[in-house]
Amino acid sequence: MAKEKEKILIVLTPSESKRVIAKGVKNLEEVQRALKQGTIIIGLGTTNAYVADEILSELSGANTIDKQRYAAGVITDKGTCVVTKEERVREVIIKNGVVSSDESIADAIEELSVEDVFIKGANALDATGNAGILLAHTAGGTIGSAIGTVRARGVNFIIPVGIEKMIPYSITEAAKRVGKERFYKSVGMPVGLMPVHGKIITEIEALRILGAEDAFPISAGGVARGEGSVVICAEGSTEKMDELMTLISQIKGEVQVKVMSVECG
Repeated sequence: MAKEKEKILIVLTPSESKRVIAKGVKNLEEVQRALKQGTIIIGLGTTNAYVADEILSELSGANTIDKQRYAAGVITDKGTCVVTKEERVREVIIKNGVVSSDESIADAIEELSVEDVFIKGANALDATGNAGILLAHTAGGTIGSAIGTVRARGVNFIIPVGIEKMIPYSITEAAKRVGKERFYKSVGMPVGLMPVHGKIITEIEALRILGAEDAFPISAGGVARGEGSVVICAEGSTEKMDELMTLISQIKGEVQVKVMSVECG
């Protein structure tokens, strides 16, 4: 009789989840390939800030992203908001392992090919695996300008998103019913919703990339700075589970994500 897989129980706050997801994204085959030869565009977003952190750390050995400024649209206690343009940093664009410091994201998107990688986080995830991005910009912002090129050329589209963003409703159906100009009133900015399709990386996929044979959520929520936490069971060999628990222990205590000045109306 085959030995039952070892199980470990993992609890991750939203910030810890972002770090786990980022480590998974960094280790994706297409990302590692594009780091050597190709282009990687990392759009703004709090989860993407961690992705940029991890990838730049691999390139230079140092984390150099100001995560408080690496965001555009955010949800805060004030509602749906955007980080003011003056407070944002530039998107990270990497070409053949070198950070591009002067190229605009619009120009970089225009040059993408099938071997390249476009990374953009999401604001929602539904039970059928569809992701959705909130749109505060009247023309759809970065995703609005990029999605046609990414889809037409078959660019590797990676969507890092935590399972805390799971909603119990079809994103496709929700998108049909909302839009900036359809709201009578709003807590924060009125927004639209765009369904997007790509390689979704949640904590579950990330844990599998990092060595688990399987992983699945068993609970969510929390109090006392544990708000938004997810509880996950990971399975695998004793060796891999010991390695994974060591990694999780190093991630525990990740500082809560904060953002700079925001506009919410």
